Amino acid sequence: MKYHLITLGCQMNLSDSERVSAVLEQMGYERTEKEEEATLLGMLACSVRQKPIDKVYNKIAQWNKWKNKRNVITFISGCVLPADKEKFLKLFDLIFPMSELSQLPDMIRNYGVVNAASLQTPKPVMPKNEHIVDLWHIKPKYESTYEAFVPIQNGCDKFCAFCAVPYTRGREVSRPSEEIIKEIQHLVQQGYKSITLLGQNVNSYGLDKNGEEITFAELLKQIGQYGKLSGEEFWVYFTSPHPQDMTRDVIEVIAEYKCLAKQIHLPMQSGDEKVLIKMNRRHSMEKYRRIVSDIRELIPEATLFTDIIVGFTAEGEEEFQNTVAAMNEFKFNMAYIAMYSPRPGAASYRWQDEVSQDVKKDRYHRLSETMRTHTSEYNRQLVGKTFRLLVNGNDRKTGFSTGLTEGKLNVRLDRKAPELKGQIVDVKITSAADFSLSGELVLQEEKIES
Repeated sequence: MKYHLITLGCQMNLSDSERVSAVLEQMGYERTEKEEEATLLGMLACSVRQKPIDKVYNKIAQWNKWKNKRNVITFISGCVLPADKEKFLKLFDLIFPMSELSQLPDMIRNYGVVNAASLQTPKPVMPKNEHIVDLWHIKPKYESTYEAFVPIQNGCDKFCAFCAVPYTRGREVSRPSEEIIKEIQHLVQQGYKSITLLGQNVNSYGLDKNGEEITFAELLKQIGQYGKLSGEEFWVYFTSPHPQDMTRDVIEVIAEYKCLAKQIHLPMQSGDEKVLIKMNRRHSMEKYRRIVSDIRELIPEATLFTDIIVGFTAEGEEEFQNTVAAMNEFKFNMAYIAMYSPRPGAASYRWQDEVSQDVKKDRYHRLSETMRTHTSEYNRQLVGKTFRLLVNGNDRKTGFSTGLTEGKLNVRLDRKAPELKGQIVDVKITSAADFSLSGELVLQEEKIES
């Protein structure tokens, strides 16, 4: 028996897919990358953006045609809105929330008993997370031997106007810190070099436990202390934090411990106060500015990434220019820019989408060019410097090896070195492009001579 699994959207879905694979392989299924070989075809979708949902429709249309020729069972899970779920009920054989992953084997064995009508949701409601602990108890089948994703929290209580996550993942639930620490210790002992803590709002970790759990800063400190005692070299990242809950003590802990990666992803979404209020972001630009100031003061070497939405409802040229000004002020190393797309279930879905698609595209390109100016300037300052680099693959065009610095900057090595994949090595930067770097390996004997 073979299965094929497609993961769309966020890193949380990527982490969940490792647990789905573990459950299926415990049933005796073998994973295949060839869809036509599989009798079980599954997807982890993401309703937060329209593009992944479009991919779902394209793929399931193909899969359902195959049913005319052979026996195939299809399933879907992940971050799925009630509105999308109702449509998927007619297209997929099985639909389930990730919190019920442990029940998937019974669903497959009893296929035909699961009733589509019993799964329908007449209107958007907050999904419950009582069984999310069951998901965390499933040991994942890690896709990589050197990079891992560790969920620390599920759901979100922020209700940003543009976001549907509370209606796909439910309210915030924190994973027990003891389990998190144990999983990280296990990964480090197995030689993992890059570990990312996952949550919809990681820095509200523990707040749902009414004082019975440690805070996010304390969790990072425990991880940092373990890293110091272990003597191993590894980098711990986290995503995504919310500026409202980002505190100075988190930044202080990152500065103190070597294994806590000096890279921070801090979603801004907009640089305009009025748009932030309409988005229900619950933070001001003054608050965001204080956080960035703390980062620059305590971790000057840290890279800064962000998320920005252009063309949000009622965003005019003046509001957009405030975002451009913020981009010029903070000089992000990377900004994931998205054109606003109304999502069913999100508050803004009820509002008129006043910004045309052409205007959104224009602002997307203009802001991307502004970012390019700053990334290019920053990268060129790195030429001649030496960095630690986690080798993670090959360049698609040249075949040379590639990797990421601790700050998650892309570097292409001067030669192909497949034997180094998954290792952290020294690399001297020899040239810089707008969004990437090139470098040469610093051999051990060269380090000794210098």
